Order: sequence, then C-alpha cells, then structure tokens
Amino acid sequence: MIQWTELVVFAALFLVVTVLGFLAARWQRGGDLNHLDEWGLGGRKFGSWITWFLVGGDLYTAYTFVAVPALLFGAGALGFYALPYTVVLYPIVFLPVVRLWSVSRVHGYVTPADFVRGRYGSSLLAFIVAVTGIVATMPYIALQLVGLEAVLRTMGINGSGFLGHLPLLVAFVVLAVYTYQSGLRAPALIAFVKDILIYLVILVAVIYLPSKLGGWGSIFDSASAKLATPNPATGRPAGSILLTATNQLQYITLALGSALALFLYPHSITGVLASRGRGVLKRNMVALPAYSLLLGLLALLGYVAIAAGVTPITNNATGRPDTNTIIPVLFDTQFGSLFAGIAFAAIGIGALVPAAIMSIAAANLWTRNIYKEYLKKDASPRQEARQAKFASLVVKFGAVAFILFIDPQFSIDLQLIGGVIILQTLPAVAIALYTRWLHRWALVAGWVVGMGYGLYLLYLIPNPASGKLHFAGSALTLDKLTIFGWHPFAGSAVQIYVGFVALVVNLVVAVVVSLFLRGTGVDPGRDATDPEDYHADEGSARLKPVAEALETPGAAVVTGGTPGRT
Repeated sequence: MIQWTELVVFAALFLVVTVLGFLAARWQRGGDLNHLDEWGLGGRKFGSWITWFLVGGDLYTAYTFVAVPALLFGAGALGFYALPYTVVLYPIVFLPVVRLWSVSRVHGYVTPADFVRGRYGSSLLAFIVAVTGIVATMPYIALQLVGLEAVLRTMGINGSGFLGHLPLLVAFVVLAVYTYQSGLRAPALIAFVKDILIYLVILVAVIYLPSKLGGWGSIFDSASAKLATPNPATGRPAGSILLTATNQLQYITLALGSALALFLYPHSITGVLASRGRGVLKRNMVALPAYSLLLGLLALLGYVAIAAGVTPITNNATGRPDTNTIIPVLFDTQFGSLFAGIAFAAIGIGALVPAAIMSIAAANLWTRNIYKEYLKKDASPRQEARQAKFASLVVKFGAVAFILFIDPQFSIDLQLIGGVIILQTLPAVAIALYTRWLHRWALVAGWVVGMGYGLYLLYLIPNPASGKLHFAGSALTLDKLTIFGWHPFAGSAVQIYVGFVALVVNLVVAVVVSLFLRGTGVDPGRDATDPEDYHADEGSARLKPVAEALETPGAAVVTGGTPGRT
C-alpha cells in the first residue's frame, strides 16, 4: 500500500533539489561550462564550506546510510569497521591530497590518470588507472540506486518487473539532465540540503528512539540475543555485538584497506581537485571527521531496529527479503508520516549527490585518458566537455541497468569487489606523489598480479546463507590463502580482507620487478613534474590558468598528460 503522505513529502523535497540542480549552472560560474575545468571541476575554486559539503556528500552516501546499520542488524560488531576506517582515513590522506592538488593545478590535471601519465610518461599505465577507476565506480553508482529503491519500496512502490523500477528511472533521468547541464556545481549545491536533512534526521532518531524503546541497555540486550540465534542456513549465530577471534583480523584489515582505498576512487579525487587551494583541503581534512560522529550514531540504528522488531520488506522483483529496507522501515514504523517522509527524502537525496559526482568523475576519466589519448588527440576543450557530458549519461544509465537486469544483491557484492579493484592503483597514484622509484613497467606488473590474485581469492569466497558459491563477499578465511598451491595457514578459520592481501602482493611484485628493471637499465620514462610542483599553492605563478583564461584567443590548450607550464 502506498504511503501517500510520505510520498508527497519525499516528492516535494526531491522537486526542491531538482530546481537547485538546474539553478546550479549559474552558481559561482566563472567561465564557459564547455570546458572540463568548469563542468567537471566547478572552476577549481570551491572554498572550505562548499568543499566540506561536497566531499562529505560524496564520501558518505545513501548506501552508507542504508547498508552500515543493515550490516549491524545482520552481523553485529563487524559493521562498526566503518567507524575506525573513517577515523584513520583523514590523517592518512592529509598530506597526499594537498600534494596531488598542487601538482594537478600546476599541470592542469583533471583525473588521477592524468597525473600518472605526466609522472611516468606512460599512456598504458594511465589507461590502466583510468579503466580501473571506471570499473570500480560503476557498481558504486548502482549501489546508490539500492538505497533509493529501498526508500521507494518502503513507501509502497514495490512492483515487479520494469514498472517496479519506473520511479527510480524517472529520478535518474532528472539527475542525468541537471548534471548534464550544470556539471559538478549541481551536486555541490544539493549537498547542502542533503547534509542538513541527514543531520536532522539522525540526531532526532538517536535521541527519540532509545527513550521509546527502553534505553540503550535494553537495545543492546535485544541485539545480543537476536544475533546469538543460529542462522538456519548455516547452523551458526548470525553475529555478535563483540568481535570474535575469527573476525578481528578482518575488522582491522577491512578498516585499513577501506581507508587506503577511499581517496583512490575518482569521485573522491574530483572533490579534491575542485578545491580552491591547499588551505581549503587542510581545513577539510580536519573538519570531515565530524561525519564519523554521524556515522557512528547512524550505525547504532541497526541495533535499534532489532529492538524495535523490524523485519525487512520482501522485494517483489526477486521474492526475497531486502535487508536494505531495515532503516526505512524503522522510520516508517516508529515516526509519523511527515518525519518519515523527510527521512526518506534525506536518504534519496543522499543517493543523488554521490551518484552525480561519481558519474562526472568516471566521465572525466573516459574523456581525458581514453577518448583524448587514443581516439582524438587534438580534441578541443569544448569537444572534451561535450564528450564528458555524454559519457556521464552512459555511466548513469549503465548503473540503472545493474538494477534492471542484475540481482541487486550481486551489485552489493560487486561494491566489495570494487574496493579490492581500486586498491591496486595505490602504488601508481599515491606512492608516486612522493617517489618515482617504482618503475613504470613494474607498476604495470604489480597491477596485473595484484588484480588477478585478488579476483581469484574473491572467486573462492562462498556465502552459505545466500547459497552463492563465488564472489559472495570480501572476507577470506586464511586456510584458503594459497601461494602456488601452498596453503601457509591451512585449517585456520581466521578471516582477512582480500583487498589488503592483493595490495601486499601488488607492492611486492612492483618492488622486485623495479629492482630488476633498474638493474638492467630499462628506461623508466620521462617525468613531466618538478619537485616544486608538489608544493605550489593558491596564487602561485606556477599554476595553470583555469578554463576562462584558456578560452581567450591565442591561449594554449591544456591537456592532462602534456608536460609544460605557463
């Protein structure tokens, strides 16, 4: 049955952000939107507040709001890995992101693959980084749809077949149109609304719901009892409110691996490169942990849902319970229709912001590192922008295809695989910000081995609860860890995050092959950057002019991998 009050509130707030999305084309506009500096990076001039909302809206997505508490609901303490991961994240990336901003502004780089192209003089390595980023981002966009569909399903839009997905398709058509017109400015402006709604909803929920359900002591008791109940499919407890001997290593490596991976995603780097200067980024790396407080409070709602007796809604398209509906159902049953509608709008808008940024970032990669590098080397800034706009549409509707034609549960598994995939670019992108000792061909070899081994280990992971035999998660028991047929931890039930293992293998191969290639004198490629480039700040004469300066008669065209400076 359709919840009309909730649906009307949801639609009204969705209409507000749609209008904002179209108005964003004129907001803080400095030059022609037919240039990637303007369309894809917002003119590279976002200040502290805009960057804080943009990056926060980019990193803390609708799927986070839906999946983290759902993971606590189903597995217990393991779901809290998201909290230490976002705590250690910012100290780790504090210095690398400011170095990346500087060198990118000096050379006009738009993507991480642009930087790799300039740093190593290797179009192949840049191509690998670009393709990896696009592949890892696609399921991430699809997972925003999972969160949005969970909200729509809770409001009663739970049909089977194509008609059941029609409201989602309409929402993403609107998203595609205003992103096409406004570029990065649209999600930057909408992020203000999204974050205000999310903070309002979560703070009200964590204050009101515990008092209604008997306090936190009662909530934790209910969660402990429910998680200790054996799962009929496995015969073992579903989880625990405390970590166990088998999942402590997984918890640590998953938190650290996720922290290392997050700012390798192209959409995270897009938010960094859109900033005005190094000072803006430094202030944001200090302020962004405020979102971690929000995340911790949000995660606890998974236990609150247990105490409230929430049961997931059955997905009529698959006939199986959709655990992603846990939080929407909690709001639907514990609050009035008006507040529930606001909460649903917060989650829905929280899907649109990151989906827009992710599609823009993937489009930038396609345009600068595949289209311009291999298909049209002499593309003008206007042709680049047009190509990126169309690519952003393709990416969005490719993500919709995940939902229309593939079981959403499979796309969730793909997100876990996405972290393993994007981690393999760490040596070529993050380490290269400090040293060029690793040889370009060694980085290619490390990527091939790390990616291949990581995907092989993921293939070995089953999920007895869902009946899947392969690619059913990212936690590998150590007894399945193989090295040329040797099982160094045979019989161990301890689990570890596959991405962490694959990254270690990648680095070992890169170091060994670099030693060999450097010893034999193989050409390491030309570095188009200088040490001073990594310290340039706002106002420096070394910075490349942004789009409006480049469109004047006689101005040089900037390309991502072309060395030189003004």
